[in-house]
Amino acid sequence: MKKGEILEGIVKRVDYPGKGVVETPEGICIVKNVLPGQRVSLRVSKKRRGRAEGTLQEVLEKAPGERTAPCPHFGKCGGCIYLNLPFEEELELKRSQVVRLLESAVDQAAQLCGVPAEQLAVSKWFEGIRPSPQEYEYRNKMEYTFGDEYKDGPLALGMHKRGGFYDIVTVDGCRITDPDFSLILKTTLQYFSKAELPFYHRLRHTGYLRHLLVRKAAFTGEILVDLVTTTQLQPDLSAYVNELVQLQEKGLLKGRFAGILHTDNDSLADVVADQGTEILYGKDFFTEKLLGLRFNVTPFSFFQTNSHGAEVLYDTARKYLSEGTMAGKEKGIVYDLYSGTGTIAQLMAPTAEKVIGVEIVEEAVEAAKVNAERNGLTNCSFLAGDVFKVLDTIEEKPDTIILDPPRDGIHPKALPRILSYGVENILYISCKPTSLARDLPSFIAAGYRPVRGVCVDQFPWTSSVETVVLLSREKVNAYADIDPDM
Repeated sequence: MKKGEILEGIVKRVDYPGKGVVETPEGICIVKNVLPGQRVSLRVSKKRRGRAEGTLQEVLEKAPGERTAPCPHFGKCGGCIYLNLPFEEELELKRSQVVRLLESAVDQAAQLCGVPAEQLAVSKWFEGIRPSPQEYEYRNKMEYTFGDEYKDGPLALGMHKRGGFYDIVTVDGCRITDPDFSLILKTTLQYFSKAELPFYHRLRHTGYLRHLLVRKAAFTGEILVDLVTTTQLQPDLSAYVNELVQLQEKGLLKGRFAGILHTDNDSLADVVADQGTEILYGKDFFTEKLLGLRFNVTPFSFFQTNSHGAEVLYDTARKYLSEGTMAGKEKGIVYDLYSGTGTIAQLMAPTAEKVIGVEIVEEAVEAAKVNAERNGLTNCSFLAGDVFKVLDTIEEKPDTIILDPPRDGIHPKALPRILSYGVENILYISCKPTSLARDLPSFIAAGYRPVRGVCVDQFPWTSSVETVVLLSREKVNAYADIDPDM
């Protein structure tokens, strides 16, 4: 197998996150954007230390059950990769990916810690995957990028083209967002195309238009729009705001604007950064409801991107901390680490003496405080800062710890500090299963055992999946007989 060589093969399986294992006559090659069972042609792009990677050239034979994706942008946009699978097969694919990761993690832990492998067997505690209540139109947040679809082409607004850094696909009609998103995207693109304002060129660092952030509450219908630009130009944006408001006044939107904002961002990095935000219309937050509570969500604070799926996720987390051996137990002091806008903290507050949330984004912490007060919860407090640094400043010691870290997982320096508390139960919520799998052996080495776990398909059709695992110091699996379809 040589670099640049064109090979054909069968996709044996797809590992998380979307890494296809292709068997060719020359050996195994890892290829993205494929499905199990497809016969494909590929170009070898890299080979070192016995591992080969390639790029997909063509699907020669479809996979069993493969369908035509119901989206005109599929294959061009870098978002959905499983939209050409039936929903049940997409769920099974993600379930099997997570099981392989967990089995590898517990096998590693068993070897390192001398724990009998049968005590950690994934089949004893893993409960499968729970689907999102909505397969389509579920995303409540999108960060669109301004650019061009090809070099020197007309203005585009949407997602990065699959496999590209510069080219942008205008994703009008995206199947995983609310139709209001597409209407706002089209209106914005038409307005700035006519205004002939330049997009920010990421190589030359010149231009004005950078991103369009759109958020919508699934349960209240409130919409927040934030136009992110450089400060290189200072155009009057009142006509643009009026264009958006007219969509509402004419009854073309299903929801209603909570606010329209303008954020300055002169950073060189291609990220949505807040270097000053002004309110052009309404207010700088929207309100969402989850499981009987109300939450104010600001432009840059973390909030689950699938509100209906979040109810499944958080209800699962709440049940894990209230059923089985934990039934009827007072939770005492609960740490909610990486707490975002305080969603989990507030859902756990009724059964705890006190909940302490820690979050590095100050804007999210302030929103969490407002949310707790609004929901009448007096036993929640929220601290801003890095988890590793903030833990040493908290006097109250935890009885239960909830972890919901960002995609990179728990910081290596914070993990030993968290384990040092020796609490009986830790609930680990992970939006990146590989981070969970990386951390799991450390928990097992510290005496914890996974006693319940499940996937929640928060992000249908994409490569991502959420996981929830309850870890306990109790050595007997008290959940062996629980119905996985609870």
